[in-house]
Amino acid sequence: MGEFDLDLQSAEGEMELPEGDSVVLGILDGSTPGEEWLATVEAGNTLVLDVEGELAELAADFAPRIKELGGTLVRFRGFLVVTPPDIEVDTERL
Repeated sequence: MGEFDLDLQSAEGEMELPEGDSVVLGILDGSTPGEEWLATVEAGNTLVLDVEGELAELAADFAPRIKELGGTLVRFRGFLVVTPPDIEVDTERL
């Protein structure tokens, strides 16, 4: 297998994040930078992340900022639901 150059800074600049009012499904395993999850929520999207590992460690980069913005983080079974400030999570039936 030949060598190849991977310019992560250029790739990050080319990434298109979903625009608001979407539900974004993903896996929280440390492979996606916390800044990317934060930017997705700041754009008005809701995250539903399958947690693969220790939640406190995996969410440490973005969870405090989500809370500061007025967003919500709810652990439900093996998932983390993250919403922007204008979307409420109803946990009454849990």
